[in-house]
Amino acid sequence: MKLYMHPVSMTSRPVRLFAAESGIKMDEELVDLMTGAHYQPAFTAINPNRMVPVLEDGDLRLTESSAILKYLADKVGSPAYPKDLKARAKVNEMMDWFNANFYRDLGYGLAYPQVFPHHKRKTDAAQAATLEWAQERVKGWLQLLDQHWIGPKRDYLCGDRITIADYFGIGLITVGEVIGCNFAAYPNVDRWIKTMKKLPNWNSVNEAFNGLLNAVKGQKFVAV
Repeated sequence: MKLYMHPVSMTSRPVRLFAAESGIKMDEELVDLMTGAHYQPAFTAINPNRMVPVLEDGDLRLTESSAILKYLADKVGSPAYPKDLKARAKVNEMMDWFNANFYRDLGYGLAYPQVFPHHKRKTDAAQAATLEWAQERVKGWLQLLDQHWIGPKRDYLCGDRITIADYFGIGLITVGEVIGCNFAAYPNVDRWIKTMKKLPNWNSVNEAFNGLLNAVKGQKFVAV
């Protein structure tokens, strides 16, 4: 198997973390997002979406992080993607919630317009309005994540056992760390994040991401 990825990518990191924790061996090819390699013909021929990660396994090619996690978990029979129909449906639901709701506002609404020039809005007024809107939306999603999805009794997103939803979610929510988000006001979320960061391979997989955090430390961002 081969994984096209970037080690800082919020959607590559969940796949790499799950693979590391599950002992899944993959060849990795760096797609340097910082130099625009994902826009070059060599990569757009592989993924016209111009995004990472991409997994190749023989004649199969997958271009979505969520789908890759599900495929890998099924391939190795991981309990992180339960076989029970109802339990699996809850994992799918949680992953869809993160992707369609939470990440839309935290990533593309709040973080990326401040971090990446090509995501910044064309006028100061439009930028300010975008950040204000996203900030309020993120607060609402965090409240739901804290009280409804996790709550005070769950260790993980879908119960007492780690699932691929946790790997997926932790990769997306930590984009907030880039802009200095403080999750202490959401104690169950904060506890879950700290639990995920105790995984044996967390530091090795996230070495480049931690480097990014150090590089932007001290900069002023709109955050939660």
